[in-house]
Amino acid sequence: MKHVLLITYYFPPSGGSGVQRPLKFVKYLWEFGWKVTVLTVSPESASFPDLDPELEREIPPQTVVVKTKSWDPYSVYAKWTGKKKENAVGVGFLGADHTSTKERFARWIRANLFLPDARVGWVRYARRAGLILIQQNTFDAIVSTGPPHSCHLIASFLSKKGSIPWVADLRDAWPDMAYADMLPTSTWARNRDIRIRNKTLQSAAACVAVTEALRETMAREVGRDISVIRNGYDPADFTSLHPKKNDVFTLVHTGNMAPARNPEPVWTALERGMWSKLKLQCVGNVDPSILEDARRRGVDGLVERIPYVPHSEALSYTLGASLLLLPINRVNDAAGIVTGKIYEYIASGRPILGLGDPSGEAAAILEETGAGQLFAYEDVEGVHHFINKHYEAWLSGSPLQGASRERAAAYSRRTQTGQLATLLNSITPS
Repeated sequence: MKHVLLITYYFPPSGGSGVQRPLKFVKYLWEFGWKVTVLTVSPESASFPDLDPELEREIPPQTVVVKTKSWDPYSVYAKWTGKKKENAVGVGFLGADHTSTKERFARWIRANLFLPDARVGWVRYARRAGLILIQQNTFDAIVSTGPPHSCHLIASFLSKKGSIPWVADLRDAWPDMAYADMLPTSTWARNRDIRIRNKTLQSAAACVAVTEALRETMAREVGRDISVIRNGYDPADFTSLHPKKNDVFTLVHTGNMAPARNPEPVWTALERGMWSKLKLQCVGNVDPSILEDARRRGVDGLVERIPYVPHSEALSYTLGASLLLLPINRVNDAAGIVTGKIYEYIASGRPILGLGDPSGEAAAILEETGAGQLFAYEDVEGVHHFINKHYEAWLSGSPLQGASRERAAAYSRRTQTGQLATLLNSITPS
């Protein structure tokens, strides 16, 4: 059996979307002839936006997990702003005071001094621990997954020290343009980040992206071949789950809803007051500015807030939905964004209302699987008609369905881990 060192910042007990891909790789690589050692950060030193200790049950018992210290700038930021550390760490600037002078200064520091990202304080600790690991073990390959892209700095260093082939797994762009409008990055810092990226990724034996658009962008900018292994869903996660029961038509969003995902056309549709038996369940973290927008429009009474829950419980809310809400970040180049959540939505069999670029990759996936439809944020009438169609069908006792199980099957995590194993086999000796 071959041996791979997987470097990931997000790993249980971390929760949130970023942990799912590395966790499922670890879970299924054993089936494809690869023993896994994980190098990650200690929870005491980490900046995790959410915790989900239940996920630790999915780690195969034979997996070695090495956790290290990290220097964490979020602790400094929390003290400076008078917050608790857990409240200072957000996803997509969710929950931040966007008008605060301290917040704006902190963003400038983050954008210009912490390159490639705010987790760069983990690099020296992880390199030190990684050196010990490659001295004590024979690794056939290394895999790093980011963001944070600091993970790739660690992998590149260890790959060179141990002459071990390395795969860089890119879950988002580097630099991440999804939040470019919220980070005051100087031209100098951006150019330096790009130089770091190019030098780092050029040294990898192979690079992987999660979407075609990301592959094309990174291949063009870095100047090397990049393959695609998509995100997906784990059928085992749905075993023995019971849908949340609702006596009204329930529009459900699970996960983080940052400012760039404010579902404005939904608020406009709800303002018309046509659906007396409708509620919107927001399961997870929601930026206060979004809730304030709903309040200002007079529809906040239709919104039910459910704070962050374990992944399994979030899936129960997904299964119990009459209609699922999938807002894509309202930013430049949104056509290339495919959120990891889309695949679990598709697997649930529930219909999906998407917001974003109708010509983009996420829209194509919804159409291909028959899971739903994606509308432009400006298409208020289209959104209203779509909700109404599903509401009327539900009211008549014949609710509309989403993707079939057969169409969803192509996106299983086990299948995608098999693709990674094939790639690892191709860059390592027999």
